[in-house]
Amino acid sequence: MAPAVPPAGRSALLREWGRSWPLLPLIATVLLLAVPDDGTGAGAVYGVPAPDLLSGVAVLVCAGRLLFLRRRPLTAAAAVVLGLPALGLALATVTAADPAAALPGFVRYLQIFVLVPAAVLLLVRDTRGFRIVAGSLVLLAAVQGATGVHQYATGSGASYMGEDIRAVGTFGPSDVMGMATVVGYGLVAAAAYALRTPAGTPAWLRPWAPATAALLVVPLTLSFSRGAWIATAAGALTVITLTGRRQAVRALSVLAAAGVVLVGGFGVGSEMISQRLTSITEVTSAPDRSVNDRYAMWAAATGMWREHPAAGVGLKGFPAHRDGHASIGLSAGSDTAGAGQDFRKQPLLSPHNMYLLVLAEQGLIGFVALAGSWAALLVGGVRRLVRARARGSAAVDCGLAAVGLMTWQTVDFLYADIGGPSTVLTGIVLGLAAWWALAEPERTTAA
Repeated sequence: MAPAVPPAGRSALLREWGRSWPLLPLIATVLLLAVPDDGTGAGAVYGVPAPDLLSGVAVLVCAGRLLFLRRRPLTAAAAVVLGLPALGLALATVTAADPAAALPGFVRYLQIFVLVPAAVLLLVRDTRGFRIVAGSLVLLAAVQGATGVHQYATGSGASYMGEDIRAVGTFGPSDVMGMATVVGYGLVAAAAYALRTPAGTPAWLRPWAPATAALLVVPLTLSFSRGAWIATAAGALTVITLTGRRQAVRALSVLAAAGVVLVGGFGVGSEMISQRLTSITEVTSAPDRSVNDRYAMWAAATGMWREHPAAGVGLKGFPAHRDGHASIGLSAGSDTAGAGQDFRKQPLLSPHNMYLLVLAEQGLIGFVALAGSWAALLVGGVRRLVRARARGSAAVDCGLAAVGLMTWQTVDFLYADIGGPSTVLTGIVLGLAAWWALAEPERTTAA
């Protein structure tokens, strides 16, 4: 028989459970993205993917705690920063040519940029909760990254340059950015904990953060996702820089050596990687087709904004207005195949730039509201991190992770927009950044 738990121990376990169970929907939202997606919508409930459904559960749990447990709601600053985008979204919906068609877009944007971040901010009560949610991101990245490396090694990935070698994890070729996004999040979070390991971490656990961050470089490289490369580099460099000068120099030296070994020594996709990097700036001389299409769609989005500068063409309006503003050089769509799926023509329904998409569909009003909210989270996070470092706070690792993830997201939005199963993670990342930037000082430590 197992030994009986003394009353004091039971009381501590109950307190621990009471503090942790509200995080379960958030953790489940993250980890359910490890379930393979066959592109048919299997596993969805009434058309809603399971991770999005769990994010809704997290919002309901948060609302229930506010109503029945009298938990303190958002502070005035948090309400303004997280609530402001809702005004721009509502305006873009009611002024759209077809408000009914724009309504699903309003719900989706409200979920990702308002409701889920607010739920994360309110459900994460202390640094322990932050580390649990961020740790689930790292775990998901490890699973998806391992799947992606296996795809590259066995030739079972998405089609790239005539070979089925592109690492896409369980997301499939229709969402080639999914694995790259997840791995980028995990790498940045792992790097933050590697550089400032929390006090009290068991000795056997300490090497895992730097080892995980280093290993995740491999699947990120094999994703052949230029935007994710740039965003991860920006996020990681931000984390490294904010740890301090000496530690930054050591970390950069290790990264440089690892890069030489990875690409130069083992030749991991070196020729294809070189071509992929070069294609970023090739626009006029033999450009990559995807680069050509992207610049054409960027021009189309800019044209829409010039015609409707204040409120844009309305949510979900980009596809309907695309052909009227795109150049003749825009292709009909991108080709996807491999990773267990047949050849498909993927239509180009967005400019693959979140800022331009917001300008086109929501105009300057929506852009100021959304981008202003993101800028407030980033600036507020950096300010709190600087203060935490000066005080020698034990929560610096959380600040590094929050600022690094927010940097990743804002840079990635230059090359991508929302869409696909991994989009729900954007709301969780924004929520973690909001918790660090906007939570009251006493809530950044364990209760």
